[in-house]
Amino acid sequence: MVEATVHATFDVYRFEPGTDATPRYDRYVLDLPPHTPVLSALLKIRAEIDPSLSLRYSCRSAICGSCAMQINSKSRLACEAPIGPELARDGRIVIEPMRNQPVLRDLVVDQDPFWQNYRKIEPHLILDPRHPMPEGRENPMTPAQVDRFKETPRCIACAACYSACPAVEADPAFPGPMALAKLYRFVVDPRDTARQDRLVRIQTDGLWLCLRCHLCTEACPKDVRPSERIRDLKEMAIAAQGATEPGSRHALAFKENIRDRGPLNEMKLARQSMGLTELVAQLPQGIRIWRKKPELLRAPHAIEGDDEVEKIYDALDDHRSSEDLP
Repeated sequence: MVEATVHATFDVYRFEPGTDATPRYDRYVLDLPPHTPVLSALLKIRAEIDPSLSLRYSCRSAICGSCAMQINSKSRLACEAPIGPELARDGRIVIEPMRNQPVLRDLVVDQDPFWQNYRKIEPHLILDPRHPMPEGRENPMTPAQVDRFKETPRCIACAACYSACPAVEADPAFPGPMALAKLYRFVVDPRDTARQDRLVRIQTDGLWLCLRCHLCTEACPKDVRPSERIRDLKEMAIAAQGATEPGSRHALAFKENIRDRGPLNEMKLARQSMGLTELVAQLPQGIRIWRKKPELLRAPHAIEGDDEVEKIYDALDDHRSSEDLP
């Protein structure tokens, strides 16, 4: 019995810095079964049509994370993306290198920025030198303590979340979702003695640059849910140090602002987030805003049913308490 095939069109990004003036897209057409992974199609293109195509891969089993790339504008592992659904949705398959990392050639990117951010968080246990473990002894944990890691041990460091992250694209100071998810894993580890220092440092090392778009969680092939762990880190950082810089002050001010009346009081929010000194420095911009939209500087009226807003907040507080966040 002959296996059914589909007529698949692939538009593949091609670029070699220093040799090519600009990137281009080369088109390849293959007849393949719809369950064929994108990676297998690319390897077939390289083996039978164009041996100059460069890409990175290894295990072909969604374990190593090497084959992360953009498939129809989504950061994914090529080895676990079948061509059938992509063709049914978009009619063709556009393959590009990951974003937020310099292209070395074609689909291969320089991951040094990704790994530099990872190393900055000190991804290892920091033990108390005054109380070393006896040589040859283990440092055991209870199942409940291990459960606090949540999904973070699943991470394979594929950088799909880093590629999908608009905060990384907007500000290189943002360490990226993977690094922060890994930081969470060490912050909740009861064997680590640097919890307080880690939480204090990350507040000024990019934690509050997260845009809360959840694209990292959507891109993650292992359901690590980095956006949720970043949320947890923010709450733990405020609990450890308080709202000491603009990001944390803005988060608390936004929460209480909505709780107070329902709609935002823009002027109050800016004052609480930035402080008086920074607010004065932004005065020229504030005047321009006032001239175009004076209503933004007026205190809003409380909405009807504001008691329902309070109930929502109480329910959220109860939910967070039930999660037993360390």
